[in-house]
Amino acid sequence: MPTKKKTLTLGLSGALAALVVCFALLAGAGSASAGGSGAKPLYWGAQIGPQFTGVQPPWDMRALSAFERRSKKGLSLLAFYEPFSNCGVPSAKCEPNGFPAVPMQEVREYGAIPFLSWSSATTDQPPTHQPQFKLSQIIHGRFDAYIREWAEASREWHHPYFLRFDWEMNGNWFPWNERVNGNKAGEFVKAWKHVHDIFTEVGATNANWVWCPNIALIPSLKGFRSLYPGNRYVDWTCLDGFNWGNTPNSAGWQSFTHVFSTTYKEVMKYAGSKPMIIGETASEERGGSKADWIRNALAAMPQKFPKIRGFVWFDERSQGMKWPIESSKSSERAFQQSIAKKLFRPNIYAHLAGPKIAPPTYGRPPSEPEPKPTEPKPQD
Repeated sequence: MPTKKKTLTLGLSGALAALVVCFALLAGAGSASAGGSGAKPLYWGAQIGPQFTGVQPPWDMRALSAFERRSKKGLSLLAFYEPFSNCGVPSAKCEPNGFPAVPMQEVREYGAIPFLSWSSATTDQPPTHQPQFKLSQIIHGRFDAYIREWAEASREWHHPYFLRFDWEMNGNWFPWNERVNGNKAGEFVKAWKHVHDIFTEVGATNANWVWCPNIALIPSLKGFRSLYPGNRYVDWTCLDGFNWGNTPNSAGWQSFTHVFSTTYKEVMKYAGSKPMIIGETASEERGGSKADWIRNALAAMPQKFPKIRGFVWFDERSQGMKWPIESSKSSERAFQQSIAKKLFRPNIYAHLAGPKIAPPTYGRPPSEPEPKPTEPKPQD
């Protein structure tokens, strides 16, 4: 009897072990189907141009619907821009742009997270000569009242969003770059901290600060560590980079890995604790297979760049370039097939809780609690 009892116990243990192994294999298969072995999910979205309706989203959400019909999947990010002001001609009075609460809410109700690029600049003036927007003007408080009002409106909206402030700061094509517009070395970080401190003072913690240099494939764009404000002032790091293909002023056809790897490694040296998002990327058609570039790019992000947890496709016809996914049927189809993976999260963020945005998971995102119903006041 003792022998049979021992045999029965071993048999049950073996059966349980076999079940455990089966469940583990099934779980592993599910993970692999979600996006590859060990792959972490990503937010994904687009900066959509006016080619669909004549107006960019979120100012016209029909344009977002038109893009979604081509991507065949809902976006978890929608990117758009807003400068400090619109000045018209140089002699005209500048009209400040307030916090865009209504379009931000439309993006949220759609289920995406707003990815707002906010710039200390104006429209319709030379991008490298806007003396009223010199970095020193920000540092010395000229725009404090405007920034405070904008931040307070952000706090009142209270939902989490990405704030890509004064991006591509290592270049020489925007008025906040240190090499143009009368700016001086060291002023970018001072200006960034000054604006960030105002948000902190008013309690606008729902802004998730995105620090976003341009990829550094040429010497003049390298060595930008001095432009990093520090981990205390940054929530997500970011990079912008494109494959310009066989076009004028291009270094030739370059894969996503070639475009981003060197600069990615550089940022990891001093900001490796932060998640990263690609703020702008796309490929030209001329010079190679854009369809293959898309497939390789969306496969490389999770496999070769583990800190990248989101990306924005630049779907605009800008500078005569063929950036949009719909530039050819083959490119559009390649994007549809690649983005269909569970790895790239859809528009399920209508109730995302904040204030800070964590990298995505495969499950449902944390949701804000439902507002309590207002009790009717007693009648006199």
